[in-house]
Amino acid sequence: MNIISPESKIELFFEIRLLDGSVIDSNFAAKPALFSIGDGNMLAGFESVLIGLAAGDKKVFELTPEQAFGMSNPNNLQIVSRKKFADMVLEEGLVVSFQDPSGELPGIVSSFDDSDVVVDFNHPLAGKALQFKVQILQVFTE
Repeated sequence: MNIISPESKIELFFEIRLLDGSVIDSNFAAKPALFSIGDGNMLAGFESVLIGLAAGDKKVFELTPEQAFGMSNPNNLQIVSRKKFADMVLEEGLVVSFQDPSGELPGIVSSFDDSDVVVDFNHPLAGKALQFKVQILQVFTE
């Protein structure tokens, strides 16, 4: 039986939930995910709890914010002139796409008034503990 190691390629179903039970993402009703440990497609904290599991294993585990998407960084809140949003109808929680030198950068409108808009560029799940449910389908060793 192949056990997941740092060199493994894995096919699995997964579900990500907030601790209140809200489902963030799930592929249980879709196509399984296929990735290699360490390829950057999954969180390192997520991958670390998979080490030692085998095909057929099912597991539910929690990740702290530090193991998941990190803590919210106050330096990632930016104040942008309301004029930059032209005729856009703003509301708190609205995701707006910005261009930066490395490409497209999403930001979430945190608050606004007639002159300024506070945009949060933290990952939407930053600062949140997460629960993962996994079902390992196959483990391939390189």
